[in-house]
Amino acid sequence: MPNRLKQETSPYLLDHANNPVDWYPWGDEAIEIAKRQDKPIFLSIGYAACHWCHVMAHESFEDEATARFMNEHFVNIKVDREERPDLDSIYMNAVVAMTGQGGWPMSVFLTPDGKPFYGGTYFPKTPRYGMPSFLNVLQGITNAWETQRTDIEHNGAAMQKALGEGSVPRSEQDIPLTPETLELALNNLVRTFDSENGGWGGAPKFPQPMTLEFLIRLYTQTHDELILKMVTLTLDKMARGGMYDQLGGGFHRYATDEIWLVPHFERMLYDNAQLARVYLHAYQITGNEFYKRVTTEILDYVMREMTDAPSANSQGGGFYSSQDADSEGHEGKFFVWTPEEIRSVLGGSASGLLIVSKNKTDANEAQLVMDAFGITAHGNFEGKNILTRARDNDVLAEMHNTTGEDVEHRVEAARQKLLQARERRVKPARDEKILTGWNGLMLAAFAEAARVLKGEDYLNVAKRNAEFLLEQVRDPSGRLKRSYKDGQARLNGYLEDYANLAEGLLALYETTFEEKYFVAARELADVMLEHFADPRGGFFDTSDDHEELVVRPKDVQDNATPSGSAMAAMVLAKLAAFTGDARYADAVERTIAPLQPALAQAPTGFAWWLCALDFVLALPQEIALVGDDAQELLNVVFEAYRPHQVVAWKDADAKSVIPLLEGRTMLDGKATAYVCENFACRMPVTDADLLRTLFRQ
Repeated sequence: MPNRLKQETSPYLLDHANNPVDWYPWGDEAIEIAKRQDKPIFLSIGYAACHWCHVMAHESFEDEATARFMNEHFVNIKVDREERPDLDSIYMNAVVAMTGQGGWPMSVFLTPDGKPFYGGTYFPKTPRYGMPSFLNVLQGITNAWETQRTDIEHNGAAMQKALGEGSVPRSEQDIPLTPETLELALNNLVRTFDSENGGWGGAPKFPQPMTLEFLIRLYTQTHDELILKMVTLTLDKMARGGMYDQLGGGFHRYATDEIWLVPHFERMLYDNAQLARVYLHAYQITGNEFYKRVTTEILDYVMREMTDAPSANSQGGGFYSSQDADSEGHEGKFFVWTPEEIRSVLGGSASGLLIVSKNKTDANEAQLVMDAFGITAHGNFEGKNILTRARDNDVLAEMHNTTGEDVEHRVEAARQKLLQARERRVKPARDEKILTGWNGLMLAAFAEAARVLKGEDYLNVAKRNAEFLLEQVRDPSGRLKRSYKDGQARLNGYLEDYANLAEGLLALYETTFEEKYFVAARELADVMLEHFADPRGGFFDTSDDHEELVVRPKDVQDNATPSGSAMAAMVLAKLAAFTGDARYADAVERTIAPLQPALAQAPTGFAWWLCALDFVLALPQEIALVGDDAQELLNVVFEAYRPHQVVAWKDADAKSVIPLLEGRTMLDGKATAYVCENFACRMPVTDADLLRTLFRQ
């Protein structure tokens, strides 16, 4: 019989609805039963694309004997971490504090009132890897609950206190925002940079899009070649490696090695949203067409595979959350190839020998592609091949006695054939829930790409996504829900939902100049100030009317996505530039200032904060355009990547709700541009070349 998870919409929770474990979703019912029966809570937190979550589910949660013990001695709660980042943050911090490390699946034992007293991650069914079996852990916890109850209660209370205090280094006194923070952060990034492979840190290696974004922003001001080299080396290595899907576009979650070769094959919406923007900005500062291509391939992948189509339950336009690493029970099976499989698609003999004339051409084609993508008989992953871009076109041209243009054409044609063939394979499962915060990140990517690349398709996708989010996950009072699936919007929105969606809407406003998007972004920002602000400075992750938890989380560190507080600071800084509203500027300074020691010491953990600080310290230029025919001026405004500006535009006779446009009129009956800083403007201009001289170079 299905358990209580059958009423949920999360694909991850529904995957466990037929477990013999008597799972509860997180909520009052489970907590009250735990209190009434005086049982400890076993809390299991994971997500749909998590490989080891599936392993533990198969080994333990589908096992009848293990389930009987769990049901007898515990109240068992299953949580999708993507739906409940508040619970994930609280209890992950607890697990890290107890064990020194964290990850998913997360396995935490709580007192009936939610205080954590023991935790870990994956536990095997039988003892191995130096870990006890899951059943051994359950038995040990049960014994301790019965014989050491006082110690458990004491430890749980101490952990609750520690979680409430947090661990991020902060300044003990109010200090002004200072460029020295940026300089110290840059020095640390230079010192820890992998100058051979790009990126930071060893295996496993993560893409760090926020860190790259920070460096690109610095480069636009300094034109420091070392900064540019760190960016381009990392972007080149990632996009040429196995972490990038060389056939279909889009990035996998991270590399399991130092050289970006073998990925963990799950694909997440938030990674691709952030990386699409980074590659777009890299294209703008370098003119490198390769970066443009990666950007378009990422976005085309999202359009093709990760976008919700209209249905009876939905107007469509939302972006799905993730794709699994596994298919047919094997990680990466969907993505890897053998030489025989390549030849079966492109032609040629099984041995690769050139035989009759027709197959001679086919075999050459297959060999060219195998040379291009590094495909060998012995493989680079469990006897098969993860595709990488192993050789440049000029090298391939010399190897195959042709031209670079011919190589590019032939490899692209073969790539399309291989992609079509791969589509016939069993695909990894897809988590089709739509998360507001992650959608906000992807909305920003599509909106900005539409502006820079003049992509009408991208603009349509962005507008449809914005309309979907504003109509389906925002209630009439302006409050957001976290998750949407099967026609249902569920769960209170978190700070990151408001901040990320506001960021996406501002990007869309600067592409379309439809003021409804600006208005919606400002309304979301005002909700953040009203319901999420901490009177001591900064923001909580949950609203003031959220359910009461053991602590009210305030996780300021950037993880795979920007911290909700960091994105809130960025959005409020932009709104301060658009509006001159001191509420926004004051909130930004009070949020960033005390964290500056952490920003300097751990830049990869606070990179989006560094982007926000950089925006504020650069004294962003406020650009107001007036006039029906302002396209020539707009082309100048957006011809380069200028991250330290906000742009507003209106028709000559139009009214505007944006303070930056108040009192702006045309000069001599021509479209006119005003370039301002701190609402002090230079002389208005109508000439595109003259406007260009007003921008910082």
